[in-house]
Amino acid sequence: MPAIIAIDQGTTSTRAIAFDAQLRPLAQAQQELRQIYPAPGEVEHNPEEIWNATVATVRAAMEKAGLKASDIAGIGITNQRETTLVWDRETGKPVHNAIVWQDRRTAVACDELRRAGLEATVAAKTGLVLDPYFSASKLAWLLNRYDKDRARARAGKLLFGTIDTFLLWRLTGGRVHATDATNAARTLLFDIERGQWDDELCRLFDVPPAMLPQVRDCGGPFGTTEVTLFGGEISVLGIAGDQQAATIGQGCFKPGMMKSTYGTGCFALLNTGAQRVISRNRLLSTIAYQLDGKRTYALEGAIFIAGAAVQWLRDSLKIIARAADADTLAAKANPLEQVYLVPAFVGLGAPYWDAQARAALFGLTRNAGAAEIARAALESVGYQTRDLLEAMRADWPAASGTQTVLRVDGGMTASDITMQFLADIIGGPVERPAVLETTAIGAAYLAGRTAGVCADLEEFAAGWRAQRRYEPAMEAATRGRKWAGWQDAVRRTLTNR
Repeated sequence: MPAIIAIDQGTTSTRAIAFDAQLRPLAQAQQELRQIYPAPGEVEHNPEEIWNATVATVRAAMEKAGLKASDIAGIGITNQRETTLVWDRETGKPVHNAIVWQDRRTAVACDELRRAGLEATVAAKTGLVLDPYFSASKLAWLLNRYDKDRARARAGKLLFGTIDTFLLWRLTGGRVHATDATNAARTLLFDIERGQWDDELCRLFDVPPAMLPQVRDCGGPFGTTEVTLFGGEISVLGIAGDQQAATIGQGCFKPGMMKSTYGTGCFALLNTGAQRVISRNRLLSTIAYQLDGKRTYALEGAIFIAGAAVQWLRDSLKIIARAADADTLAAKANPLEQVYLVPAFVGLGAPYWDAQARAALFGLTRNAGAAEIARAALESVGYQTRDLLEAMRADWPAASGTQTVLRVDGGMTASDITMQFLADIIGGPVERPAVLETTAIGAAYLAGRTAGVCADLEEFAAGWRAQRRYEPAMEAATRGRKWAGWQDAVRRTLTNR
């Protein structure tokens, strides 16, 4: 049976996983990715390190699984979104390190555009907000530094791409300069309704269209790898940004289905089907996936701090030795104490978008201690998720008609206390999948579907299985009281209220 390779290039590591045609993992390899901090608020990655790790991990996964290039039906790529690269078409060398999605160096530029009244225009076309999080302002910064008059970019001598595009360019030996619709939708340059790069937005950010990649479906032929890389040609047959790949891996193909990934931060996507929902509550409207020329849309909310709150307990407060100890400590909390942690260590994301807010603890009494703070850190994830769910329901009334089942993935889902509280505070079921590698599975499925070795969407979704389902057990009055306390704590924290 043919195998499939998923390249999962994330913010902190690069992985390659070999799957069989039933999407069962055969072997994997992983390398950590060095984080570069040139100045406060700036985050970069070395593109050559990303490239070398990609090749090395694919080779290692193939070797562990006993696979040759001829055994592999296709490669699927999933990647950290919004991270921005510019490279020379002739040499293939990047002009600068990749500027990571977390980077804030272009905050002033985004503020100037916002003060000029341009956010409404940008949001109407892209579904996004004016924020350094997205690619366009990063790209403008790189051009201002390395091609100020834009002559090389206008002549097509400089190319832009997110990580998927850069890897595809290198894998195909510079033959293919392309991306998929989900990554294009995160650039602030792509009209998500017309499905194409937008000239007005390109002028706004002073980006020559000649340097932009071709935009394709998430599943389809993206070219073949250089023979010398893996001992033979392998077709690249799927690409999707990491959160969209996780949505696919979770089988969230029907409108109203929702997934939430809990890692360092949290990203929740609600499938809204063929209907693009314009958010009035500071959520993002984005492309969930594009297959067979048809776009499926989603509402997305980003939480900056989820698992990072547990890291804070461990590394800064030093009240736990390992992340796994947070559950044990939180279980000792006095249920009569109600402590809230608003984890705005790097500001608050959706639906508040308050970059100046900072973390705060509320409700401390003389009896409150380490256990109560640990519990508050875990519960903050549930409260923030409900913030997103409430905003989604307000934006899209159809989401309020039925009980939302939240499918979760990511490292923090191993915390039973966190997942049970999540179900309690949203008042609906939470399902943890049997296979947690949902992002890589999504990329592998896109490649396998294109190759004809994986099932269609309905059959794939029907095969999804929950490892555990958490049902809400909290009384409605208690839920209401706790929720009101959280809302009060957030109001006290916001600087832009």
